[in-house]
Amino acid sequence: MAKTKVDQATSPRFWRDPALPFVEARDVLDGRQLCYAPHSHGFFSIGVITRGRSTYLNEKARERVAAGTVVLMNPGDVHACNPLDGQAWSYRMFYVDVAWLTELQHQLGFSHNQPLRAFAAILSRDPVLYRGLNRLYRLLGDDQAEVMHKHCALLDFFAELQQRLDPAPAKRREDNPRLRLAAELIHERCTEALKLEDICAAAGLSASYLTRSFRRCYGMTPHAYLINSRVQFAQARLRRGGQIAEVALAAGFADQAHLQRTFKQLLAATPGQYRYVH
Repeated sequence: MAKTKVDQATSPRFWRDPALPFVEARDVLDGRQLCYAPHSHGFFSIGVITRGRSTYLNEKARERVAAGTVVLMNPGDVHACNPLDGQAWSYRMFYVDVAWLTELQHQLGFSHNQPLRAFAAILSRDPVLYRGLNRLYRLLGDDQAEVMHKHCALLDFFAELQQRLDPAPAKRREDNPRLRLAAELIHERCTEALKLEDICAAAGLSASYLTRSFRRCYGMTPHAYLINSRVQFAQARLRRGGQIAEVALAAGFADQAHLQRTFKQLLAATPGQYRYVH
């Protein structure tokens, strides 16, 4: 696994291991200068605030969170965490593959006929979960620990998470098949120069209804959803070691600078910082 030492406290540090491809971790020691625009991920996200306080936006909820808090984001949830009045704060995040977490739920007794059951809670102050995530982060970053040890620890923690924060089957957004079709089209063809007319024609919706209802359903405009999908596409290519300039063009951005600006706006990290792990 490639490694890069980062000295600046304000630089995000990423952890990945090809032997455990279903999880990724991120650590920020001083988040005062790392601001996020509202965005979403295609995976399950969970993290801990390790120092200070911040604002936490998740869908329509807005909270102030402090050290000791665990935050959770279901796949597709529009969210952002940002500094509070310039105060220093630090945090750790884990990004977990949906298929892996779904299979774990099935093994724990959830119905095999259901996809991932989302969590109703967007945060928790459970000290057991807080301590568990911090221990897990330290273990993943330990080069002397065996892969099997890390794998077992991941299974143990996320099994405990299911028990302490029982996932809820409640719907989180309106189920409009045409809006869902529009979202799927945008995501699948995000690297193309899509026109609003193309999306409307495919989904059988008027432009006014699509733009009005899409934001209510998905928490962002169709264009913002397109850009968010392009960043997700770029993340996947960068994780595989793609060259930044080539990834930018493949993802549908005008050039590397365009990817750089957008990537940092949504993920509070540069493509170069994300591409390399420590």
